[in-house]
Amino acid sequence: MFVFSAIERIVYGQPAAQTLRAEAERLGKNRIFLIVSGTMHRTTDEIAKVRDELGSRYAGIYDQVPSHTPRDAVLEAAREARDAGADLIVTFGGGSVTDAGKMVRLCLRHNITDTDAFDAFCMVVNPDGTGAIPDYDGPTVHQIAIPTTLSAGEFHAEAGCTDNRSKVKQAYRHPLLVPRVIILDPAPTVRTPLWVWLSTGVRAVDHATEGLCSQFSNPASEASFLHALRLLSQALPRVKRNPDDLAARLDCQFATWLAMAGRQGGVKMGVSHAIGHVLGGTCNVPHGYTSCIMLPHVLRYNRPANADRQRLVAEAMGHPGKDAADVVAAFVADLGLPSRLAEVGVRREQFGVIAANTMRDTWLHVNPRKIGVPEQVLEILNAAA
Repeated sequence: MFVFSAIERIVYGQPAAQTLRAEAERLGKNRIFLIVSGTMHRTTDEIAKVRDELGSRYAGIYDQVPSHTPRDAVLEAAREARDAGADLIVTFGGGSVTDAGKMVRLCLRHNITDTDAFDAFCMVVNPDGTGAIPDYDGPTVHQIAIPTTLSAGEFHAEAGCTDNRSKVKQAYRHPLLVPRVIILDPAPTVRTPLWVWLSTGVRAVDHATEGLCSQFSNPASEASFLHALRLLSQALPRVKRNPDDLAARLDCQFATWLAMAGRQGGVKMGVSHAIGHVLGGTCNVPHGYTSCIMLPHVLRYNRPANADRQRLVAEAMGHPGKDAADVVAAFVADLGLPSRLAEVGVRREQFGVIAANTMRDTWLHVNPRKIGVPEQVLEILNAAA
């Protein structure tokens, strides 16, 4: 079953600031609160362009969102948005900023003002795969997202938010969490650090690969995943060679969109995403890096269950007949990105906690090759050490 999201429109290839002003006018919003990348705010003029275009509609700004969107930062941003009387949240930055916008809107809807109050809204996944998604009213304040990385959270009706107490990144899901409008402008992304752009691009490769290799894939989703892989395998190296290539950057943005569109068909991710969530929340590894490191090893682990699907990955990335894990690993290496957990500071003595926490991630339990005990996760982690 395809379930279409609440995204109203996606504007691409147009200047972000002017497009935002036009969309705010169309929606009739007059108290616009910005949640933005701190680096983008402090070291570039991109946020200033947005503020200038909004004029009297600008109501306030928050630029202190750390990676993986911890609860305490969300509470602080929500307090400022509430005090500003925000009627529209605009996010300008990477995945953590996008998720912060979703979570702030949840806080505004349910008057969440303390850390413990989040517990009633997050998904619960038990080690055996059972669990629950809480039923609650969705946000009423809308969001416009201007992404500056390829993490793709803007296309997803789910937010990741890290519990400061347990250092576990938890999922929050509601159809209305997704932004109402997405603006894809490649020009501001030139200011994004190149390693962030390229590694989140590999995150998009991970979305398309795990989707294509899923036992839940279908012909309509498959078409999106395949073309996403074709675009990414060509456009990311183009950006590495010439970071000012806006056409290549826009192709990357289209590919990210395609990879997420395929998931609307009920397609599930797998253990690369599950481990990645834990490496992010528990070990503070950037999500792009988690995909660079884990995806090749997950492909090797899953090969007995979906070798035929993996052949499609290799073909789409321009290497028909090759082993998909080797193709992805070589692609990551050519982009100059890390390939081992040790390179990003994850130590073997952390593997036990990582494996235990991964058992509580929803994507682990729909992995193509059944995983039922932490020892199987440890097998993958040891391969990636």
